Amino acid sequence: MDSAALSDAILHRLFVELEASGRHVHVTREQAQALFGHCLTPERPLSQPGQFLARERVTLRGPKGEFRDVAVLGPERKEAQVEISLTDGRSLGIPAPVRLSGHVSGSPGAVLSGPMGTVELGEGVIVAQRHIHLTPEAAARFGVQDGQRVKLRTFTDRPLIFEDVVVRVSDQFAPYAHLDYDEANACGFHKGDLGRILT
Repeated sequence: MDSAALSDAILHRLFVELEASGRHVHVTREQAQALFGHCLTPERPLSQPGQFLARERVTLRGPKGEFRDVAVLGPERKEAQVEISLTDGRSLGIPAPVRLSGHVSGSPGAVLSGPMGTVELGEGVIVAQRHIHLTPEAAARFGVQDGQRVKLRTFTDRPLIFEDVVVRVSDQFAPYAHLDYDEANACGFHKGDLGRILT
């Protein structure tokens, strides 16, 4: 192992890479057909195995405004979910709650429009709870477990310690800490920045 590879291996034993997640939409297969006339088309893979950015885009509408060309992530899900920031919510007029992905019951809805049609969601709009994806091996290395809430120190241009960060553990994950754009901008995030889990 050369020195660069050794340094990288050591860094990833001590730190977790940060990622900023912008506003995006998850749809069901039926909703994809209604919006686009076909299933989602992969454009490029994402950091989490099996996940991809789709070529398709939607317009996201709320009571006060809209965002065009909103990213759609695949594959299709059993239930629609729209992930925005708190700032986005104010622009749209949608009081989205902070929730873990998949916990959409009782959340506000929105309107999605694509080239072939419109889908009205009765619920599903959330602000994603900041979280850390870990494999079981990485979780054991960091001394944390699934569902645990930890602190995350960012090594960024404007270093911060985020509290109430939820650990999510699965052998289907790749180790990354996910922040939304409000959080990423607050800490001065740049791609490749690292964080340290504090328990």
